[in-house]
Amino acid sequence: MASTRTLSDPTLENQNASPPEFFDFDETGSSDRFELNRTRSSSFHARPNSPSTPNRSRATSFWDPKVKRRKVAKAWYSRKRVKWVVVLIGLVALFFFVNWIMLSRLQDHGVVSKARISKNSSSDSVSVSEKWRKNGKGKRPQKGIYGRMLALAAHALAEGVNKREPKDLWQEPFVPASAWRPCADQRNWEPSEGNNGYILVTANGGINQQRVAVCNVVMVARLLNSTLVIPRFLYSNVWRDASQFSDIYQEEHFINYLTPDIRIVKELPEDLRSLDLEAIGSVVTDEDIMKEAKPSFFLKKILPILFKNRVVHFVGFGNRLASDPIPIQLQRLRCRCNFYALQFVPKIQETGSLLLQRLRQHADHPGLLDRYLIGPSPESTKKKSSSHAKKASRYLALHLRFEIDMVAHSLCEFGGGEDERQELEAYREIHFPALTLIKKTTKLPPPEELRSEGLCPLTPEEAILMLAALGFKRKTHIFVAGSQIYGGQSRLAALTSLYPNLVTKEKLLSSTELEPFLNFSSQLAALDFIGCTAADAFAMTDSGSQFSSLVSGYRIYYGGGKMPTIRPNKRRLAAIFLKNNTIEWRVFEQRMRKAVRQHN
Repeated sequence: MASTRTLSDPTLENQNASPPEFFDFDETGSSDRFELNRTRSSSFHARPNSPSTPNRSRATSFWDPKVKRRKVAKAWYSRKRVKWVVVLIGLVALFFFVNWIMLSRLQDHGVVSKARISKNSSSDSVSVSEKWRKNGKGKRPQKGIYGRMLALAAHALAEGVNKREPKDLWQEPFVPASAWRPCADQRNWEPSEGNNGYILVTANGGINQQRVAVCNVVMVARLLNSTLVIPRFLYSNVWRDASQFSDIYQEEHFINYLTPDIRIVKELPEDLRSLDLEAIGSVVTDEDIMKEAKPSFFLKKILPILFKNRVVHFVGFGNRLASDPIPIQLQRLRCRCNFYALQFVPKIQETGSLLLQRLRQHADHPGLLDRYLIGPSPESTKKKSSSHAKKASRYLALHLRFEIDMVAHSLCEFGGGEDERQELEAYREIHFPALTLIKKTTKLPPPEELRSEGLCPLTPEEAILMLAALGFKRKTHIFVAGSQIYGGQSRLAALTSLYPNLVTKEKLLSSTELEPFLNFSSQLAALDFIGCTAADAFAMTDSGSQFSSLVSGYRIYYGGGKMPTIRPNKRRLAAIFLKNNTIEWRVFEQRMRKAVRQHN
């Protein structure tokens, strides 16, 4: 009979041997009954007429201690297995979290490859230098330590779309500049005959240092009553530009304009060309002249050489003439050279004109300084602009003095860690060996102290935060000079997220238009000079930069107080940026505007 089927039936035992995991093992459940019946003797039979409840009640009297231990062990194992599952899930979650942090840091800080440099091979040094000069080399942190501040700036710019800019934003902060008027074209002397011999100069550095050297040597030629030979430019492994004077400046204009001041020739007389100038002691290097030397030095030390050998050759001549004290007429001559005699060649002027047109979105009205930079406008343009002139688009020019040579020479650190330190040290060993030697033999201030003293160049992130704090709106058109910044285009990309209308000459000019200048960094720098000098506002990031000083001087000299220049005090800015992790945006704005107004 079905009702007399024993609990020891093999079929039933097999069915109950391994109860499913989802069974709930409590005392009232059917699983308990299965376990109980399996432990009873096979001689016991279910009574057919007995109700199930009394039968279950009697069954509880037959519990075996082994069964209890087995049930407890199984329950303990289930709980243990759950704990292990939780631990495993936690470990997996921790693994993904750590990977997310590492990927975020890589995205923020970039990946810097270590430069492999061979000191004994000049060809290797050139190839390494070329790598450093590429835009994509050594991607530096796009956000770095300023991620929080950049996020606050983005929020403030988004909220300020409909707000008005500060009323003095596009005005010259240096009030006395509005009262100054050009006067360097005034002459109160007779032309110099240049009877005391000839002066040669081979100027080193880039276009800005060379320009300063040319104006200084013009003044020295007048001071010593000597004849100046058209200047030459020294080839530099840093700039790698073979341009000479006539490739950048109009040679005939230079000679003719300065004829009332000094005598200028294109080359030495034939009898002097064959001389070994070094052998006769006529070569004077920067080691022979102190920096910022006074006129008296040249009268005492250089004039006797001219009298003896009839020729002196200055090699380098970087910053070798003081600014003060200089007699007013000689000072005017130096300014006359800079503001009038040095005019760019037509090739640079024409491309510079294209650059300005596109910066102003093809407006017909010329800027205040255009004729001094790119020459007079054609008559057709003047007639067109007088009849129906399109309003020019206002733009801000920003000079990012953050090329690798500046970054390496500063001895500062910029958030790139050990990879950055090794890369910059390798660059110094090749291009600044004297600085490397000083660094090894002299205890120098740590990078933190250099930054607090305002001796470090502003990073692109710091510069763009300064502009946002000053009140320049998100839609402002910004022209960036010095676009070969350390870190490359990836670093500029972080800035365009705040200011999408940020452009460089490489973006505004076609590859065909830029092709004649590609291997000539000084000529490319001349285009940047035009774009910055003609801007409605100019922001420098390093007051010690000769480029910024020349641009600022041009704007003050010809601008009549209408060409504003932002001159940040880096020491004051360093104190503000030091609190970038805690400072609120409103406080940052207030302190930044005050620091820029107090630029001295």
